[in-house]
Formats: sequence, structure tokens, C-alpha cells
Amino acid sequence: MAVSKKINEYMKQGSWIRRMFEEGITLKKEYGDENIFDLSLGNPIMEPPAEFMQALRFFAEDPPSGMHRYMPNAGYAETREAVASQLLTETGIGFSSENIVMTCGAGGALNVVFKTLLDPGDEIIIFAPYFVEYIFYADNHGGVCKVVMPDEKYLPDMVDLRDSITPQTRGVLINSPNNPSGVLYGNDVITEMVSVIREKEMEYGTEIYLISDEPYRKILFDGLEYPHIFDYHERSIVATSHSKDLALPGERIGYIATNPEDSGVSELVDGLVFCNRTLGYVNAPALMQRIVSRLQAVTIDVDAYERKRDFLYGALTGLGYSLVRPQGAFYMFPKSPIQDDVSFVAKLQEHKVLVVPGRGFGLEGHFRISYCVDDRTLEGSISGFRKAIEYYN
Repeated sequence: MAVSKKINEYMKQGSWIRRMFEEGITLKKEYGDENIFDLSLGNPIMEPPAEFMQALRFFAEDPPSGMHRYMPNAGYAETREAVASQLLTETGIGFSSENIVMTCGAGGALNVVFKTLLDPGDEIIIFAPYFVEYIFYADNHGGVCKVVMPDEKYLPDMVDLRDSITPQTRGVLINSPNNPSGVLYGNDVITEMVSVIREKEMEYGTEIYLISDEPYRKILFDGLEYPHIFDYHERSIVATSHSKDLALPGERIGYIATNPEDSGVSELVDGLVFCNRTLGYVNAPALMQRIVSRLQAVTIDVDAYERKRDFLYGALTGLGYSLVRPQGAFYMFPKSPIQDDVSFVAKLQEHKVLVVPGRGFGLEGHFRISYCVDDRTLEGSISGFRKAIEYYN
């Protein structure tokens, strides 16, 4: 066997999204792109905002001396200061550049955070439905993920959370707005969650970090405001990227933000910087750091995603699908008409519609739709959704 037994097993567990994407490639070759409605991958079809292209052109035409050299492992001071300034504006908390570490996307950020926090056997609490890579990220650094199940609105079951925290729990990881459900964890949810965390810290004499993976933070609908975790818990860390809010997933640019009010923040940041280097990231991409330093207050057209949300939600509920109305991001997580979500996804595939089974996100009996696609694909998929649910009804 060319790979380890563990990696072979992980590849089976973590391949649902990629598997459906590759199915789409095959089907498009057979039937033509225009006849396949691929809603499987969270790969934004939107182009970056005009401000991104302006900044890219500026640095390409008049690059500062040494633009492509190494910089401090935490990133350029001016970029970190720009991120801190935007966070100060959003939260009113006194962030400075010393609270920021620039990273290779949110995935890189989470790996750096886990490497910094975890000893072998330590635990990270995650909430279903979840992004499956979390399990692999924790394992990369000797950690273990414990899954807390949701209520009917895809919000955390706080009784399950309380029962899941042990003396080995080092962090509680949230993703809001959530991939795959689009649900936002509001003030009441985070307040209760932090109450449980503090209760368990007191009980066990431990320190538990609230970690927020929030690449969709700025993609909110219906006038909702984002509840920043820094307002709720001293030991809080944000891992995020500009993959979604600036439509730059291929550029792998993100950051870690630490709470200035954390009594251990200086030691924590030193650890994050060390791990950013020794994990082999070394530093976030230099050109992208320069560019996003000018774009911290810029976001793609969120209204476009909200219109897509409204169209698809209305169409699916009209056909009889049961789902929670997304509050952000660009995913929906309907219930499958049958418990076997893999079989239902296969039925949709017969009608040239590609989605991802819910078991790929830790919750069987559902499926994920990614609607960050063009309107033709969304509109064209409705016939397949209709035929599939009619077959089972």
C-alpha cells in the first residue's frame, strides 16, 4: 500500500465533496457543461471586487523594493495593522498588530492554532454539521475532535456540549455562518456556550479556548449583525480568510486574530508565530498581504448571494423540501426525503444535479447545496430537484 492505513481511511471519510466535484467533471464531458448543474463545491463564481484589481495593478506596475522577499513570520507590520484597525472598528476592542498573525488561508490558520494549543490526546469540540477537514486538522497535531450534535435548527445542543467537555478539552470550535447549513450562531447561542465553557473551566481548573472559523463572517443576509466572539470570552481566537468575502480562494490569504484581553495573549502569539514558521508555511503570500491591507473594509456583492438564497429557498420549499432558511454564507442543508442521503444524492445525479451527502458533514439524512454558482445553473437545477422528490413522494 502506497499510503498509511490511517491516511487511506481518512481519504475515504473526507472525499465526499471532492468525489462529487469529480463526478461533475466526468458528467460534463459526457453530456456537456450546459446540461450539468453542479452545486457541490463552495468555489465562488464571483470575481474579486474592483478594488482588488486596482490594488493588484498598482503593485504590479509600481512594486515596492523587496516586495517578494521574506518578512517577519507573522506578516508585514502594515498588513497586520490594517487588519487590527478593521477589527477595532467592528468590535470596539483595542486590537493592535501584535494580536494578528497572517496565514495561508483559514485552513493554514486552524492548523497553526491547533499546533500551538494541543498536546497529544487533547480534545477539540466541534458541532455537527461540520466541515470534515476539522477532524484531520486536529489529528495533524495529535488532537481529537469530539462532535456535539445539533437541534432541529442546526444550533448546538448545550446539554450535549456540557457532557462532552472533559479535562482534556483544549478548545471549542465554531463555524458561523455555518458550512453547510448557512446558520448564524447568535448572541444567545454564544452567551450560553461561553457559560458552559466557563463552568467547565472552573470545574476542571483548565483553560478552554473558543475558536471561531469565520471565512463567511461578512456574508450575512436580512440585515443581521455578526456577534464577534471577543465580546464573550477572554480566551478567544479567530481563524479566517479572504477566500469568500473577497472571492480569493486560490490565493490562500487569511489571518489569526487573538483577543487583546486574554491574559496569556503574548505567549499565545509567540507560539502561533513559531508554529506558522515550523509547520512550513513560513509566512502568508507577500503580494496578497500587500493587497488585502488595502481591502479590509471591502466585500463582494453580498446582495447577489442573498438573491440566490431567496430564489433557491423559495423554489425548494415550494417543491416540498424541508430546510432551515440560511442566514449567511452560500450553502443550504435540506433534509433528504429519505434517510439514506447517499441514495438520494445518486437520484439527483440521475437528473444531472450534483450536491453532497450530509454524512460528509457528520449529519446523515441531509444534503448540502452550494449556491455560489451562476443563475443559469441554479435555475436549471430546479427540474432535477422536482423530479427527485416526486420519485420518492
